[in-house]
Amino acid sequence: MYDVYYWPTPNGKKITVQLEEMGASYTIIKTAIALGDQFDEAFLEMNPNARMPLLVDHSPVDGGAPLPVFESGAIMIYLADKTGQFMPTDPRGRSDVIQWVMWQMANQGPKMGERNHYYNYARTEHDQSYAKRRYDDEVHRIFGVMNHALHDRAYLASPDYSIADMACYPWAINWQAQGIDLHEFAHVKRWLDALQARPAVQKGMAVGAEYSINPDDYSEAERERIMALIFNQRARPIGD
Repeated sequence: MYDVYYWPTPNGKKITVQLEEMGASYTIIKTAIALGDQFDEAFLEMNPNARMPLLVDHSPVDGGAPLPVFESGAIMIYLADKTGQFMPTDPRGRSDVIQWVMWQMANQGPKMGERNHYYNYARTEHDQSYAKRRYDDEVHRIFGVMNHALHDRAYLASPDYSIADMACYPWAINWQAQGIDLHEFAHVKRWLDALQARPAVQKGMAVGAEYSINPDDYSEAERERIMALIFNQRARPIGD
């Protein structure tokens, strides 16, 4: 049994998609990032980075105490290694999958997240034109990287469906909000359509849909409070 500290963002959905594909039993622990649940001391003991998702495995292979794992890519590799699912066993295939998971963590997610930040959260009294142009270009480049990878194979990392696809899908499916014309990336479109048809992907992507809140429902004061909580964080002091 797994506990998943979760909010319905692309990083959270990577984990629920994988767990659904595995057929695993898991419990969702709602982690409302806009309310600061990720800064709870008990959470920080398990994840000092104060970010969700966080997985707690109550049946680790060593038979010991529950094992917390933070960082979505690390969680996905941990689950794949534990179960032997969606990860090749040969060294070259395994390396290919891990490379794509790392690519997602270092490129796709951060660059798309930054574009979303500058378009939807950055204060408008400052000129954001350079930042918007930079991340528009980066997101376009990232879709191109996937398109090239998919032009001669069904899945990103190998002939078989893997955690690399599960990691990238929840970010790529937001192509329209990222200003992408999917007609430019026919191989990505074919891949997205194939994954979207998978029942486990549909179920994993739908987890926590009831948690989502329309930002327009917040007052201006509440939006300011949330932005102050989430953005421009600095190091936490070490307690006595």
